[in-house]
Amino acid sequence: MNVLKEQYNLVRHTRESLFRFCETLDPKDYTRKVEGFGWGSVRNLHVHVAECYQNWLAKFGMQENLTPVEPGMVQNVKEMREVFEQVNMLMLRFLETYEGRYGEGLERTWHGDKAVLSPLWLFTHTITHEFHHKGQIVSMARQMRYIPADTDLLPPEDIEALYN
Repeated sequence: MNVLKEQYNLVRHTRESLFRFCETLDPKDYTRKVEGFGWGSVRNLHVHVAECYQNWLAKFGMQENLTPVEPGMVQNVKEMREVFEQVNMLMLRFLETYEGRYGEGLERTWHGDKAVLSPLWLFTHTITHEFHHKGQIVSMARQMRYIPADTDLLPPEDIEALYN
């Protein structure tokens, strides 16, 4: 068993719960600017999370040249789901590329500075970054008077219920 792949599957299930909640938002509220949040809207935070995976895993980790997603490329939750399908494929490629070498130091020039980070660090950074911003998305929804679903890490019985 690849523990990191299993852990990422748990992240994906939790993300699905958040997506299902976001589908209950009025479409205008998905892109509506909410004061007090640096990224502005639920959609923009989702884009920021996807872009983090793209930059850290693809660009830094695998030195791939890709164009990160930007807010204007995504208008609704359905389109955001498609972006995250690409993120899922990226994560699986990344984990397969570094399987058995998660502690290896990857030396890169990043924004003009030398950086040495391990695949485990990159994996951990991206998933914890997503959970941080997931909490902000839920807070934004509360400010817009929605009652969010529980989007914490789901126990097995909730995962089963999510797909049945």
